[in-house]
Amino acid sequence: MASVRPFRALRPAPDSAPRVSSVPYDVVSTDEARALAAGNPLSFLRVTRSEIDLPPGTDPYSDQVYEQAGRAFEELKRSAPLLLEPEPAVYFYRLRVGAHEQTGLAACYSLEEYDRDAIKKHERTRRDKEDDRTKHITRLRAQTGVVFLTYRASADIDAIAARVCATMRSSRGSRAR
Repeated sequence: MASVRPFRALRPAPDSAPRVSSVPYDVVSTDEARALAAGNPLSFLRVTRSEIDLPPGTDPYSDQVYEQAGRAFEELKRSAPLLLEPEPAVYFYRLRVGAHEQTGLAACYSLEEYDRDAIKKHERTRRDKEDDRTKHITRLRAQTGVVFLTYRASADIDAIAARVCATMRSSRGSRAR
């Protein structure tokens, strides 16, 4: 079984969360990201697709883009504001598209376990995309993207998720320690 560790999340203040929230960086083109973020200075796309705030045609893998991402992240920390959780935790989140719903767990996972296939890979990633996200993480000193992992069915995990997520219906989010 893969290791799961808690972390201290940096989350938007509840009243700004809907404006900060965005689609994952890799499901939209630069032009689509620019259109989605238009008029919203808090859009997280300004961090994950920071080329949208640079002149059209800017190479999305240029150093200028990672520098812009750093500036946008620092500005978002102040403006949203983004708040650092006081204690490490794991975080349940729910994605709903139409009638389909899935619940995930945001936590720290082991890259070493991934490299030695203890965490099974579901897709082959391109080296240029891996390098891009590595530069992004290094510049921001933060992982800003979602990595979806699945697990074999477990009644214990499902029971914990159901209990924690039941509290989410009455609040904006929930964490487990």
